[in-house]
Parts: sequence; structure tokens; C-alpha cells
Amino acid sequence: MSMPDNQQLPLFEDEGREYPPSSGERGIVGPESSFGKYIVYVDESGDHSLKTIDANYPVFVLAFCIFHKRHYSEKVVPALEKFKFNHFGHDQIVLHEHEIRKERGAFNIFRSRDEQLNFMAELTTIIERSNFILVSCVIDKRDLSEKTGTAENPYHIALGFCLETLYEFLEEKGQHQKRTHVVVERRGNKEDNELELEFRRFCDGSNKFSAILPFEVLFSDKRAMSSGLQLADLVARPIGLHVLRPDQGNRAFDVLRRKFYCDGGRENVGQGYENMGLKIYPRPESEKPR
Repeated sequence: MSMPDNQQLPLFEDEGREYPPSSGERGIVGPESSFGKYIVYVDESGDHSLKTIDANYPVFVLAFCIFHKRHYSEKVVPALEKFKFNHFGHDQIVLHEHEIRKERGAFNIFRSRDEQLNFMAELTTIIERSNFILVSCVIDKRDLSEKTGTAENPYHIALGFCLETLYEFLEEKGQHQKRTHVVVERRGNKEDNELELEFRRFCDGSNKFSAILPFEVLFSDKRAMSSGLQLADLVARPIGLHVLRPDQGNRAFDVLRRKFYCDGGRENVGQGYENMGLKIYPRPESEKPR
């Protein structure tokens, strides 16, 4: 079936309903897809070891960036690609917050502090204009170590909290019975195998809902040109810094505040996200339950 040049195939078969027919043809209605309309990209900040705790950054942060696939493919990816072309002349660059901050490798291009700040300001603007839902868990490794010793795995604890919140979000959107992919960056065979086992155990019913969660984990190579993983990498550390030093100026977190999954929907963005879109564990003793 031919299609007019100014038409695009629908991203979702059930949203397309009927492809525009060419002359003499009837439109074709596609079957409803088993895939969900959202894609999740995951990254972390800090290490998950409880045996060694960095006094300057004693937290582990896991961040879930939840994108609607249409917006992601049509708006977010092109915005990041254009950013790369403008600054590097090509798109074969993987944006890593640590390397940008330390001006290492391909990011050793700034002739002044102002150039680096402008570069980060442009990236922050892309994040600000990108529509995604943010779910994150910050593990205070000092408190966790005092309470449990070194037996716990902060990554697995954070993963459980984030997956439960992801399910609650998808339930709101009527997508909780669809297959949703959760993309994480490879860390090593041992770590990946342990994570996959924990992920599957959790989705097989070991969660607060005692329900089967239709999530599928995908492991992506660190060198993959995934726009979603790069954005997840950029948001994780500002969350950790905010939890550690809430009174310190944090432009990146000010933007992220309006991304968190929150109580009250769109009308309440930027508020009511504590212990919902943003969980801190162990919970500070002074904090009251939501």
C-alpha cells in the first residue's frame, strides 16, 4: 500500500486506527499492540557498595525517566541530536554527566568556564522542554549500613521502590497490563546477572501488590547512542546533591522538581512528590508518612 509523502505511519497501531488510503484502496485497521505506550530509561549516581562509603557523596541514586514513545521519538531524540551536531559537528558522542563535569575526553573542548556553563545550560533547557515523568530513589548508605550492615544491596532496594511507583503510574494511564520495557546500562556480567534475577523476582510477584508486573528489562551497552539513557545519566546526580544539600542552589534540580511523579497530577507539578516520585531510604526519622 502506497502512502502520500506528507503522511507518516502511526507509532501505535491502535492510535492510527486507519492508515490513509491511496486511490482505489481501503484503509487498513491495525491490531492493538501488546506493547505499552511508555519506555523507561534508568541510570544511577554513586556506587552501591556499603563496604566503602564516600564521605562527600554517601548516597546511591537510581533514576527512572519515563517517556511516552511518540514524544520521545519525535521531540526528545531530535533535540539531542541537534545539540550534538551544533557542539561537536557529529552525533557520535555519548553524553555522560561525569565526563562533562570533569571535562574529560570529548568534553575537553571548553575554552572558558562560561563556555562549559553555557553548554550545560543548553542541556538543562532540553531536559526542561522534554516531557517525561521522573521516578527516583535515593539510598542514604550511612543510615542503611548502620541499620542493616553490609548485606543489603542499595541498587536492588531502589529498584524495588522505583518499579512499584512505575506500576502505579502506568495503572493511572491504563497501561499497567501492557508490556513495558525498562532499559538499563550494562555494568558487568556479575552485576547484570544479579540485577536481572532481582528484576524478575520482583516482577513475578515479590512486590507490595503481590502482582505480576509486565515489565521487561533490557541491558544496553555503555557506548549505545541512547538518548533516553543519556538523559537519565544527566538527572541522577542533581537528585543526589539535592538530598545531601537541600539548601544549596541547584538549577538542575529546580528543573527536575516539575518532572517528578506527584500527588495531584498535572495541576500539582513541582509539589507533593516527596515519598512518591522521590523516595529517600531509610526514611529520615523526622519525616512523616505520606
